[in-house]
Amino acid sequence: MTQLSEPIRRPYPEVHPETGRFFMNLALNLAEDAALNEEVPAGAVLFDPSTGQILAQERNQVLALNDPTAHAEILAIRAAAKAVGNYRLTGMAMAVTIEPCPMCLMAAIHARLGVVCYGAPEPKWGAAGSLIDLQSLSGLNHRLTVTGGILAEPCARLLKDFFRVRRIKKTDH
Repeated sequence: MTQLSEPIRRPYPEVHPETGRFFMNLALNLAEDAALNEEVPAGAVLFDPSTGQILAQERNQVLALNDPTAHAEILAIRAAAKAVGNYRLTGMAMAVTIEPCPMCLMAAIHARLGVVCYGAPEPKWGAAGSLIDLQSLSGLNHRLTVTGGILAEPCARLLKDFFRVRRIKKTDH
């Protein structure tokens, strides 16, 4: 079997900044709902960047579903794939409030998303450059465009506030 020296690249344009902010605000609302339900505040909105149609919007539900894979991104990818009747979501975009972890970014790559835009970087688990950069792995047959820092401050503040309150609750018991 012949191996390609360079992985296949399908460059996707970045989402327009106004579009990114619009969908990130929707994702922030979902993340706030997650926090109210004592889940890590992450929200994801999966949409068609050419039409603006929302295919799915989800929040973290790890605790509610007793499922360690129930991250907002995974749930949004599952819901969007079901909605369109195809596990390939070629060229679609996802706005997520926090930099995706390795599981979520690989799911986005496998689903063939075109764009992932995120708010706050995640130094402990971020797979788009903060901890590791999964896209730098050789051998991947799909590349997506990743843009970080969209509404980073409110996304980061929501996370910091959530974990500050969680630490206070732990010391009160």
